Amino acid sequence: MPPTPWLWAGAGAVVGLLVSIVLHAPAHWLARAVALASGERVLLRQAQGSVWSGSSELVLTGGPGSADAVRLPGTLHWDIRPQLGGLQLQLRADCCTPQPMRLDLHWLRWNGVQITLADHQSNWPADLLSGLGTPWNTVQVRGQLSATSRDLQLQWTPGQLQMQGQLQLDAQSIASRLSTLVPMGSYRLTIAGGASPSVLLQTLSGSLQLEGQGQWVGQRLRFSGVASAAPERVEALSNLLNIVGRRDGARSLITLGS
Repeated sequence: MPPTPWLWAGAGAVVGLLVSIVLHAPAHWLARAVALASGERVLLRQAQGSVWSGSSELVLTGGPGSADAVRLPGTLHWDIRPQLGGLQLQLRADCCTPQPMRLDLHWLRWNGVQITLADHQSNWPADLLSGLGTPWNTVQVRGQLSATSRDLQLQWTPGQLQMQGQLQLDAQSIASRLSTLVPMGSYRLTIAGGASPSVLLQTLSGSLQLEGQGQWVGQRLRFSGVASAAPERVEALSNLLNIVGRRDGARSLITLGS
């Protein structure tokens, strides 16, 4: 027996309702998804608009029950567009992105995701990190962070992280509540892709010297470095040297993932 007209009409109404829900999904749905995915460490507060095009405040926290929370100045704006096999995302922060950041996300057949970030440069307040809790809430870094990417592509599959391209993070005129010395220095962290992505930490200037290098093995970072102070600044930087690593005289040994 062929379907009656009212069945076709009912099916069309259901499909139309589902499409409308998807197209007009409220922004707070995205805010909830981001909070769940980040363990409530990244919050989109007072979200307005839709999942696909909206704005909110960006707040970093130490997770559930944490008293640490720092809000990014201004408003974060997003625009999400479906594309074949994935999504295209554009992010713009009033305070920090001269041009929108564009990311292309593609789902991989072998249960993974590939993210391509268009070349960009942005500037962020360093004190935003304090919202993430330990150890950032203890160090309470102040200064300016500059991020520059070139041909950056990340690919996650179960148990493995692959990276191509380069990400450079410059920390300019850095200070901390643990030291009376302002500023302590300026630093550069370079992450370069390859079979085993590498990390290089360098000091650009300042009395606090930070040097180190490391590599990603699978999804785990192994890093070793040294923090040291100019002889005349050891006392002013002593508290910080005690926190960042294992103290060894006028220097501190930093080890991650060993």
